[in-house]
Amino acid sequence: MSTAALPKPATPGAGPEDDVHLTLREHLLELRKRLKWAILFLGIGFAASYHWSIQIFHFLMQPVFASLPEGEKALHFSSSVEPFFIYLKVGLYAGLFVALPAILWQIWAFVAPGLYRRERRAILPFVAAATLFFVGGSAFCYLVILRPAFDFLIKPVLMMDAQLSLVMTLLLAFGIIFELPLVLTFLAMIGIVDHKFLGKYRRHAIVLNVIIAAIVTPTGDPVNLALMAIPMVLCYELGVIGARIFGKKDQAARFTVEKAKS
Repeated sequence: MSTAALPKPATPGAGPEDDVHLTLREHLLELRKRLKWAILFLGIGFAASYHWSIQIFHFLMQPVFASLPEGEKALHFSSSVEPFFIYLKVGLYAGLFVALPAILWQIWAFVAPGLYRRERRAILPFVAAATLFFVGGSAFCYLVILRPAFDFLIKPVLMMDAQLSLVMTLLLAFGIIFELPLVLTFLAMIGIVDHKFLGKYRRHAIVLNVIIAAIVTPTGDPVNLALMAIPMVLCYELGVIGARIFGKKDQAARFTVEKAKS
């Protein structure tokens, strides 16, 4: 008597293409492919940005210049080659901003095969939203944070390299912080957390956000600390709202059905 293999139970929202199994070697090859594309896009962004690196540098330094006294609005360098390397850094940083959507796309393309079909449909909204949130965080830092920070930090002699590093660290930090709502929403979509869990640990998150803000903020004054901590807390709350709206709603129902069947 011949026997036929029983079909696997269908997973809600899954399709034939959802059942993808890759070996470790295939995962590593896919990771190498995505890294190559990400580096290529970063290189293109760098090449496109380096031509305007001097103008970009002066634009980034506007909050610094605005904090300097009249007649002393200048940055210094310690060696003849320092400006050259500074403008290389500027081109690299600007290239990262330019290539960010393509790099985020590669990250998503690497993660997507492990998701259900309905979760993969969110690729375009997530890449677009991640880019907008990152740019929004950096713009918030440039327009709101940098001027008060440099008013507090101003020193008689400012070096080009130190000021560029400080500005870019803050811009990147705020860009990453503003990604928090998307990260929490994504974790809720794949069922790792839910809005009840995030709400339960809200106080812990607030304390952690203030600690991170205290570490990242270059000054010790409470004004700049609040300017960074408050957006972080608001981003967490947006993540809770996103988890409530887009999180898995059928998880408890499926668990109840499976328990009843058993």
